[in-house]
Amino acid sequence: MKQSSQTEYNSLSSQIRRIAALVRKESRQMLRDPSTILIGVMMPALLIFIFGFGLSLDVKNVPIALVLEHRSTEADELAAGFELSPYFHTTLLTSMPAAQQLMNERKVDGVVRIRQNFSRQLAFNNAEAEVLVHGSDANYARIVEGYAQGAVSQSLMRKRAEEMGTDIGPVIIHNQTWFNKNNDSHFFLVPGLIVLIMTLIGALLTALLMAREWEQGTLEAIFVTPVRVGEILLGKIIPYFGLGVIGLALCILAAQFLFHVPLRGSLAVLAVSSMLYLLVALGMGLLISAATKNQFLACQIAIIVSYLPAMMLSGFLFDIRSMPAAVRMITRVLPARYYNELLQTIFLAGDIWSIIIPDLIIVAGMATAFLSLARIKTKKKLG
Repeated sequence: MKQSSQTEYNSLSSQIRRIAALVRKESRQMLRDPSTILIGVMMPALLIFIFGFGLSLDVKNVPIALVLEHRSTEADELAAGFELSPYFHTTLLTSMPAAQQLMNERKVDGVVRIRQNFSRQLAFNNAEAEVLVHGSDANYARIVEGYAQGAVSQSLMRKRAEEMGTDIGPVIIHNQTWFNKNNDSHFFLVPGLIVLIMTLIGALLTALLMAREWEQGTLEAIFVTPVRVGEILLGKIIPYFGLGVIGLALCILAAQFLFHVPLRGSLAVLAVSSMLYLLVALGMGLLISAATKNQFLACQIAIIVSYLPAMMLSGFLFDIRSMPAAVRMITRVLPARYYNELLQTIFLAGDIWSIIIPDLIIVAGMATAFLSLARIKTKKKLG
């Protein structure tokens, strides 16, 4: 009789019933908890709008001062090139001190100075235009300087071509940007935003709520039942996995219909990649909560080891190749780096298997490692 009871307990159907009961219990608790809905649904939607509409790496409508110390046809044509450009918002001035005052007050970010002898210099093919930019943000200053120099060069070459009655030169450059022909930074930022949201739902939310159960003694009440640790963890993972899928669907819909980011790869590959990374994040959250058993500490650790690296070191905002060698080595152990690379490849380039397969193997290995460590660290004992 005892052996028969043990066999029934170990049967697959019994395990499925216990896991299903735990999933129902966890799902009801999750739906009754406003903080879960806030972090799992409202926070991703808020991040989509904040990062999607508020964050842009594109530089447009740069306020600059055009100093025309002497009005002439040539100077006016050069000024018109700036005034008609979507990258600049110009203020016409006639003296350099007034432009310097605007620069000091940060009302303009750059000054283009056309000196009095500009027309005469242009006739001798040695015309110059002075470009000054505000250097508080070095990267922004380089971009503005490049735009201004390009506008000046194009105007001068066009003027010379008109005088000679020929094309601009013997070599005509045709620029083409692969995978992002409009040079829209949202194409680059939105995949990284999905990384942040999956990390937020998986690691931070799971670590926070599981640690709360450790504090409140809810898990201890479950431990006195015959339910196994692996079944308890599955009962926790499945509802949050479903919540993460909802967040992923919101992100994909926003990418397609709000920001018009192309999806050149397979939706199935995107789904598999995202689900694997979600398992990584869930495993990370379970491991943190099992190790700390404290909400505040679990929240802090989750932010430091998952969310901040996903934002700063995954390639979302900063190019990994531009980082110091030591930092680049650190990024190799971060799952967010490989997931971000997967998303950028699938969205913008397509199913490039030479990139997708190695990254998928790494993410799958990390998911297995984190879930295994969480299983080992979660012990069915009191105290």
